[in-house]
Amino acid sequence: MSDEALHAEFDRRAAAVEPQVVAWRHHLHRHPELSNREVGTARLIADHLTSLGLDEVRTGISGHGVVGVLRGGLPGDRVVALRADIDALPVEEDSGESFASTVVDHDYPGGPFPVSHACGHDGHTAMLLGAATVLAGVRERLPGTVLFVFQPAEEGAPAGETSGAKQMIAEGACADPVPTMAFGVHLGPLPTGYVGYRVGNQFGASCMVRIVLTGQQVHGSTPWMGVDPMPAAGAILVGIGQLYRQVPAFDPVTVTIGHVEDVGRFNIVPGRVTLWGTVRCTVEKDMGDVQERLATLAGQTAAAYHCSAEVEYLQDVPAVHNREEWVDAVLPVVERVVGAGRTFPTPPTLGYDDVSEFVNAYGGAYLMLGAQDGELGEDGTPVPTPGGRGLVPNHSPRFYLDDAALVMGVRLHCHVAHGHLAGTVGPAG
Repeated sequence: MSDEALHAEFDRRAAAVEPQVVAWRHHLHRHPELSNREVGTARLIADHLTSLGLDEVRTGISGHGVVGVLRGGLPGDRVVALRADIDALPVEEDSGESFASTVVDHDYPGGPFPVSHACGHDGHTAMLLGAATVLAGVRERLPGTVLFVFQPAEEGAPAGETSGAKQMIAEGACADPVPTMAFGVHLGPLPTGYVGYRVGNQFGASCMVRIVLTGQQVHGSTPWMGVDPMPAAGAILVGIGQLYRQVPAFDPVTVTIGHVEDVGRFNIVPGRVTLWGTVRCTVEKDMGDVQERLATLAGQTAAAYHCSAEVEYLQDVPAVHNREEWVDAVLPVVERVVGAGRTFPTPPTLGYDDVSEFVNAYGGAYLMLGAQDGELGEDGTPVPTPGGRGLVPNHSPRFYLDDAALVMGVRLHCHVAHGHLAGTVGPAG
């Protein structure tokens, strides 16, 4: 079978599995699970991979991670890792879909939380299950090995727990065999069927920050008899807005405090206030500078209010860096799948994705696949389609996906995987 005939076979098989891919996505959407709690999701993945007769199905990696190993029937020493993330978010859904989530996790640390797939991971999982189905059906024509990597906790495990891409690698998920390329796609607010890419940092670097302010608890009627950490917390929140003026303005950074918790009551001055947030940098080298300045701000502000501050940085995630030679190698295959003129460069983003651990370790590329009602404007940037549902950002309660994009994701996985195994997708030399 020629490469052209095999490519056509990929597309035929992808079309055949499309209804099942959509059904998987809807099922996962109705039954979302938060990071490090993806029990049912992992079971569905492992059961299907096992039914395909893969050479290996490894479970329990970094919590609920699953890796399927498919060794092709033709000689070849290349190994492609296709990755999908499987966890959901603590976001109350307002998408209006008939299969919208109503799940509430009552036991998650800091909860209870409403749970939904507000970042497209249900689609990522369904697309990779579809690709595994297609590739397993033509395994005798594959010259090398495919790893199907289903990763938990991309959104970040609770503080004190470990998981995610870094932990999967540490536990040997990709140790035997070692990939010679990693690839993945992220669904998002781009026009359906268009692919966005960026040479350099596709996603920024990130870390979680925890700032614990300690004072002295006392009754609310006598604040002078204690030490109130709440004003210090407010001053730190205001001061964060000045951090941007202390670093060069050419490469965006952001510090966001998304959660404030105390151990008090409406009529009690708390003895402790904890700020939880995230630091994002489009250029990784800026991270240390921002972290140092934030720690200085917290410590000295707390001292001004006679409190103490403990600053801790957790869950460092490196930037997703698409090297130019990999993008140049992947784009012709992508255009063959989605069509000429349907790929475009995207601007920097402060979003993060720990797929960076795979791409940075093994080479490869990570792309954005559009799945919403949009089109490219005259300047080449995405704009909403008139009368459509709009371009809704990831993590929004109104986030939605166009199911028509899913089969394109299946095809992208298959075509890129075969291209790498056949030696046509990879850095020159």
